[in-house]
This record gives sequence, structure tokens and C-alpha cells, in this order.
Amino acid sequence: MRTALLAVSLGGLLLAGAACSNGDNGSESTAARAPAAAAPSAATTTVPAPNYYADTRKVCARLDKIFHADVAEFGTAMGKMIAYKEAKQAEEAEQARKAASKQLKEVGAKVRKETVAAQDPELKQAGAVSATKFSKSASDKALFDKVKTAKDLDRTLNAKMPDWMDPVAGLCAT
Repeated sequence: MRTALLAVSLGGLLLAGAACSNGDNGSESTAARAPAAAAPSAATTTVPAPNYYADTRKVCARLDKIFHADVAEFGTAMGKMIAYKEAKQAEEAEQARKAASKQLKEVGAKVRKETVAAQDPELKQAGAVSATKFSKSASDKALFDKVKTAKDLDRTLNAKMPDWMDPVAGLCAT
């Protein structure tokens, strides 16, 4: 309704402006300006934006499960890695690091899988960004190397979790 009123108002202003700006009556330039008034009325036939709400809620619910269950498994693998590091069991610590890396990569793959079919193009894009961040971190050996204690893990996760999840979290929070 606002669009229709705006179009009518703009049309009236254009006609009034055309009549006032040119002193001669019925001149060619006044007639040429008349079709311009018809252009805003075409805007009243715009199609409403698609509503992705229901689909977005479903996708976000599945992402929430991934973020809780699968990221928790990543945390468990990281805890094992820390325990092995503290016990000076390098081989086991390396195996636990690989397991944690694999788990983080799987989180990225699951995020990608869930968001690629989303109807909302913004959620698709955000999912791709988030999935890429998870996958990139999974292959970042330095990320794992700097985690030697539970305190290191907390500090690292507090820095990385928002980076990993924010792209989709903003769209899922609404």
C-alpha cells in the first residue's frame, strides 16, 4: 500500500513539476514528460520478497544439533590430546590431534551439507563461509600445537568458536 501511495505521489509531483516548469501550454516537452508519470505506477506491481522463515528455522535447528553434538565431540578429542600431552605421550597425543582435526573437518562438511540446500541465498552463503572456516582450522596444525592445557583450550575455543559460527549464527538468531 505504501508503494502505491508513493507511486501516486511521485506521479502527481512529476505532473505538477512539468506543468509549472514550462511556461508554454501543450508544448511537446510537456507531452514528453507525461509518460514519466506512468513509470512509478509500474513499481506497484512488484512481487513480494520470498519468505524463507520456515525453511531457515529447519536448517538452523539442524545446525544447532551439529554445533552442540559434533563440536562437543571435537572438544572431547581435544581433551584427550591435552591429557596425552601432559602425560608426555607424544604418539597418542598426535593420534588424538588427528581425531580432533577429523572431527572439526566433519563439522564443516555437515554445516556445508545442511546449508547448501537452504532456500535463503544468504544462509547458503553464510553456511559456505562457516564450513570453510571449520575446514581451514581442521588443517591448521599450529592451532592444535598451541593447545597444551585446558586453559589453552578454553582460550583458543573462545577465540575460534565465534569465528566459526558467526556467519550462520546471525541468520539463525532471528
